[in-house]
Amino acid sequence: MLLSLSWLREFVPYEGTAQELGDKLTMLGLELEDIVRPYEAISSIVVGHVVECADHPESDHLHICKVDAGQGELLDIVCGAPNVAKGQKVPVALVGTTMPGGLVIKKAKLRGAPSHGMICSERELGLTEDHSGIMVLPDSAVPGARLVDTLELDREVLDISITPNRADCLSVLGLARETALAFKLPLTIPELPLEENGPALALPDVDIADGDACPLYAGRVIADVKIGPSPMRIRHRLHAVGVRPISNIVDVTNYILFECGQPLHSFDLDKLQGGCIRVDFAAEGERLVTLDGQERILRAADLTIRDKNRAVALAGVMGGAETEIDENSRNVFLESACFKPALIRKTSRRLGLSSESSYRFERGIDQCRTLWAMDRAAAMMAALSGGKVCPGKSHAEPRPFVPARITFRPERANALLGVELSPEFDAEVLEGMGCALEKNGDVWTASQPSWRPDLTREADLIEEVGRVWGLDTIEPALPVVCGDLSRAGEPESDFAFRMRLKRWAAGLGLNEAVNYSFVGHKDLDQLNLPKDNRISIMNPLSAEQDALRTALAPGLLQTLRNNLAQGAAGLRIFEIANIFEAAPRADERATGCVETGMLGLMLYGSRFDGSWPQSSEDADYADLKGIVENLREFLHLPALEYAAYEGEHPFLLPCVAIRADGRTLGVMGRVRPEQADAFYARKDVWLAELNLEEIRRLHDAAAIKFAPLPVFPPVRRDITIMANRSVRIGAVLAHIAGLRLPLLENVVLHDCFEPEDSEERNLTFRLTFRHADRTLKDAEVDKEREKVAQSLVRDLGVRV
Repeated sequence: MLLSLSWLREFVPYEGTAQELGDKLTMLGLELEDIVRPYEAISSIVVGHVVECADHPESDHLHICKVDAGQGELLDIVCGAPNVAKGQKVPVALVGTTMPGGLVIKKAKLRGAPSHGMICSERELGLTEDHSGIMVLPDSAVPGARLVDTLELDREVLDISITPNRADCLSVLGLARETALAFKLPLTIPELPLEENGPALALPDVDIADGDACPLYAGRVIADVKIGPSPMRIRHRLHAVGVRPISNIVDVTNYILFECGQPLHSFDLDKLQGGCIRVDFAAEGERLVTLDGQERILRAADLTIRDKNRAVALAGVMGGAETEIDENSRNVFLESACFKPALIRKTSRRLGLSSESSYRFERGIDQCRTLWAMDRAAAMMAALSGGKVCPGKSHAEPRPFVPARITFRPERANALLGVELSPEFDAEVLEGMGCALEKNGDVWTASQPSWRPDLTREADLIEEVGRVWGLDTIEPALPVVCGDLSRAGEPESDFAFRMRLKRWAAGLGLNEAVNYSFVGHKDLDQLNLPKDNRISIMNPLSAEQDALRTALAPGLLQTLRNNLAQGAAGLRIFEIANIFEAAPRADERATGCVETGMLGLMLYGSRFDGSWPQSSEDADYADLKGIVENLREFLHLPALEYAAYEGEHPFLLPCVAIRADGRTLGVMGRVRPEQADAFYARKDVWLAELNLEEIRRLHDAAAIKFAPLPVFPPVRRDITIMANRSVRIGAVLAHIAGLRLPLLENVVLHDCFEPEDSEERNLTFRLTFRHADRTLKDAEVDKEREKVAQSLVRDLGVRV
């Protein structure tokens, strides 16, 4: 919200600086983003008086002017504007002035005539796009005075960030209320008397089809208007708050919108058909050309403003082109209404059509000031256009505003805020906000102000009292947390389980990724994920987020792409989150959705961080499997089984299915290169997705057994076998474990060498032997190793 400091001072007598006001509003929850000085670039422009004006002897369009710019002598200035004339007061840029476009004014000769400055047009000053001629100032302007002072331009504009719940602050009036409350100043609303002195034209009848969708609709007719530019003061004030001036009628609706927060719309009365206005929903597929020239295809949920035969505006969003005000308009129908915020928000989001009006209607407006704003705008239009306000108004209000009655207890406020506030302070704040108080001992009743739709319960009022007191002045105090042994031994919550997994992953050096649950259908299609179990978003934030994720891979790969785009050489990340699948018809879930907790792991690039002096080898399948095995040990899960994925996985090749105790826990493997390439990957991407629901079941069922730590040292021996490539490593490990040798404690694959042009590969296994009661001798260990070797040769057909 852009707030002009001079505009604010028309409502409250604030005499402080813009920075002081911004700091105070920030502490009240209305954060100051910036202080803009919109006319600083023309602060050196002065007023000049054209004393003489003669045609240039060497040109048919230039004029030689002698200008009094308050410098003590007349300046010779050559001007090419067709409207320059003797006796005018004009803006003058003196020699040395830098114009808004960057042009530096210098002494020059034009067709032999000296020129010591420039007489400016509005476009050259950055005020409007008008460059048909120079800007002519009022006769009261004083030569030599600064232009910004003469035109009373807004020097300082505060850019204030408004939170969604504070719709009342989207206007000068709303921020004036906050300023008056903060600095204990009186609030005065300048009156603009309305005179109904126009002809008695027939007013359109108003019909509202749904009172919940439109609680109030009203309109007035201003007859015999003359369309033209607004006065300088109006145009420059709108320009200062970022609005382009259009015409006197349209500018008034924008002016009132910023002044009191009530969106208005002007129709050309002569273009409305049937002498009636109906607020109703559109017909499915109906078309409407809006003021921006775009044809909109409407839906049955879109609220429209209609005359007898057609839709003439999208309610609360934008008017229609067929009834817009143009230079030939003579009679204006001014609309002022209140609409249901949710309806306006849905239409605006669906069409991608946001306006200053829809922004305010989406958050809620002051219904009780709707008619006041209309009358104020009608009086202003009549004054600026020479028109006259016709007697009476079109008005329908099926749902009058009923304020909420809220209980407030001063003692409760003190307890929640942790400070002792006096009842007098509480009453001062609440009444200063506009609440009508009824005090009945320790329990008060406050009536909700019509401009504060966010105040509906006692906690809201307590927050307001604390906000004005100063939340920054309240000393922070940590709550006392007492352990309750009666809850010891209860099952671990899902949240605690996930937090424990996050600490485990961070301990392994993995970085956590937190991605949106929303993805795009095209992201899911890119990974060949099934379409039958997807859940589409009815009102997506964007086209890239129109479905719920059915796997963690799309988000993890997007994270990979973002990191690679920023120059990252490697990535080791994890994500713990839910995926969403459409529930089967037989499933009686109320949401129609099945949520499953998943753990995602992704490795890319270098195995080690670049700051460590290890070799620059890339992570591979063994690294990913090692993390999965580490998770198994951390959660005390049963032994995992790894098998080739049955069928073709949508995005992993090769793909390994992970099972334990007859349950499928997930998959891991390499992302297909052609799919990984779309995410800027130039190396192998290793990814695993594990089902946390199944893992939790196995974890809860695990029985932890304790054994004494070994006292005597282990003895290790390596054994290398030459085996055909068809011999699976898992089969070798299972065979050795099946020997049940009493001294054999552990066996792992230590190395694998695959010679070129050979059907065999060399597999080296490391055997660990240990005795519980004594130190082993080499002869014992060698004997046990030989048993293993002979058994492998005999039963698996390998060579040692």
